[in-house]
Amino acid sequence: MLEVNALAVAYGDVQVLWDVSLRVEQGEIVTLLGANGAGKTTLLCAISRTVPVRGGTIVLSGERIDRAPSARVVELGIAHVPEGRRLWPDMSVEDNLLLGSYPRRARADVRGSLEYVFGLFPRVAERRAQIAGTLSGGEQQMVAIARGLMSKPSLLMLDEPSLGLAPIIVTELFETIRRINAAGTTVLLVEQNVLQALEIATRGYVVETGRVVSSGTRAELLASDEIKKAYLGL
Repeated sequence: MLEVNALAVAYGDVQVLWDVSLRVEQGEIVTLLGANGAGKTTLLCAISRTVPVRGGTIVLSGERIDRAPSARVVELGIAHVPEGRRLWPDMSVEDNLLLGSYPRRARADVRGSLEYVFGLFPRVAERRAQIAGTLSGGEQQMVAIARGLMSKPSLLMLDEPSLGLAPIIVTELFETIRRINAAGTTVLLVEQNVLQALEIATRGYVVETGRVVSSGTRAELLASDEIKKAYLGL
């Protein structure tokens, strides 16, 4: 579905990603693991075409997108839910959601998409008329994910969805991500909560200082002494 090959990304003269390669197959949850500053967010931004690519290729369902405009990437089926939620804080919850449905294929069934995300996030349905900036952090994260789903993506990219949330909300959120995947949406997940990320993931990649240093299935990564020491505190 998604293939990233030998990707290089720089901000001016500062290179952030070197020769990064990964793949995401239809129906998977793939997680990117690594410390803060490792380049995980930059990788998602390169895929969604919000930062320029210096070298390498990104292919989605057979079409190269590493030089495509970000609007084309969304039309092809990628939704990027960025770190920090980035809602329009002075607009209502429902208006934030409606702005997520601008791709052509999504406009045809806005009502159906609203019913779907309200079913996933009943709290969002309850607050549909509320100003988004007045919601709690957990509620804002629900709206951010719901807004991404309004574009009817085939690949949903989530950047640190649990950041700053209470443990009970995090548990609910990961269960919802599992449900989204079970309903047919492929997921690429960046997450500092390594144990919970690996519990729902099919496979994972470890990113260090802008390079992929290891990869494996969920079971292989959970059994890795390096992962246990570096990320699980074991």
